[in-house]
Amino acid sequence: MSSTPPPEDAALLDAARRGEPTGIADLLERHQAQIYRFGLKLCRDPEVAKEVLQETMLSAAQNLPNFRGQAALSTWLYTIARSFCAKQRRRSKFAPVPSTELPAVEQLVDAALAPDAALADRQRDQALHAAVDALDPMYKEVLVLRDLEGLPAQEVAEVLGLSVDAVKSRLHRARKAVRERFVATTEAPVPAAAGCPDISALWSAHLEGDISPQQCARMERHLEQCAGCRRECDSLKRTLALCRAAQSGVPVPAEVQRAVQRALKDFLKLPR
Repeated sequence: MSSTPPPEDAALLDAARRGEPTGIADLLERHQAQIYRFGLKLCRDPEVAKEVLQETMLSAAQNLPNFRGQAALSTWLYTIARSFCAKQRRRSKFAPVPSTELPAVEQLVDAALAPDAALADRQRDQALHAAVDALDPMYKEVLVLRDLEGLPAQEVAEVLGLSVDAVKSRLHRARKAVRERFVATTEAPVPAAAGCPDISALWSAHLEGDISPQQCARMERHLEQCAGCRRECDSLKRTLALCRAAQSGVPVPAEVQRAVQRALKDFLKLPR
């Protein structure tokens, strides 16, 4: 299925398909932040994320003239980046790095916060990074693409070569695992009540539009009556909101941008 590029990409994409070096460079630079974030989250190492970004940009520059738009440009770029992440993972078998090495929400914390509040924010962010990093790669990449990068489930399925149902199944498991691990280190435990539904799975399905209005109404009635499930649902909402906030503020470091721009210009034989 072909995909219509957004207006801001359309002219550059036309130039890139004609093989115009400046069009290729400008188009890819528009998308470098999302690819860097993706590599950073999957690989957990800023140096490796830089390599993934550069390799993705160079591979895309080489193949853009042949890109026919059967998928969105972002889908195509994520697919390339994912293959390089997988190669790096097989090559290095990464060990988790300290969360202080990763750009995180604490970089965005208001300087006016009291020291105790700032410390609590940093500890929360570290717990969130640890919860996401603890996921198996097959679940992490689904969570990163859907909840951190905000891709629709259909586009996530195209990037990963899965069915939409398989994406949603993995997504539900990933969301539940991250919430459970995050809550275990940041909140008081919520006792499970006998006979209660799986609220995490239901809420996740609700976010994907996969429960009927009748099921939704039953879930809402149950949440009104069950404090434990209500707390579980609220903690899942908070966890997902923090995931989005953590990723949205991650810029490409200036030195990485310069290195990628130099590599692209050298490849395209453009003046630096």
